Amino acid sequence: MSDAAPAGPEPGDTAHHHPRTDPSGAGPVDRYRVVPAAYVVLLDPDEDGVDRVLLQLRAHTGYMDGYWACGAAGHVEAGESVFEAALREAAEELGVRIRPDDLVPVTAMHRTGHTGLAVDERVDFFLACRRWEGEPRLREAKATDLRWVRLDRLDSLAAPVVPHERQVLTALAAGSVPAVSTFGFTGA
Repeated sequence: MSDAAPAGPEPGDTAHHHPRTDPSGAGPVDRYRVVPAAYVVLLDPDEDGVDRVLLQLRAHTGYMDGYWACGAAGHVEAGESVFEAALREAAEELGVRIRPDDLVPVTAMHRTGHTGLAVDERVDFFLACRRWEGEPRLREAKATDLRWVRLDRLDSLAAPVVPHERQVLTALAAGSVPAVSTFGFTGA
């Protein structure tokens, strides 16, 4: 057995890992990065016992404006858990207070936008909530309408639902949501 250090990679050795540069200009990237986000799916049964979901009509954001989206959602900030982010977003966007124990994990969605930019590589945490304090109302200019919609009647909306959110809401309506889901990938 030799004490000599192993030789470095041979020229043309493609198996050796080389840091890449993030196309967004954020500098060297030597590992895959994802942006975490928390989605609060407020649910309330209608008079027939069918779940309704609170949706907001997105506007003035530059992303999916004119589409319906979960009532509250946003990025997880540095040093914040996904649960803390969900509570913060619900308070900021809807003016409601939620107890951490009232958030129930629905699915974690690994999502890609296929742009090559780190900002388009996501892990979205969808959390259902059936109890909160306060009346939900729009508190930010990033939405122009707020509406309760039965999960089985998403097609009744004049505008579409954000596609990856629609996938989760459709699975909720069917009663079969996988613990981990994907969106935007072509393989399994």
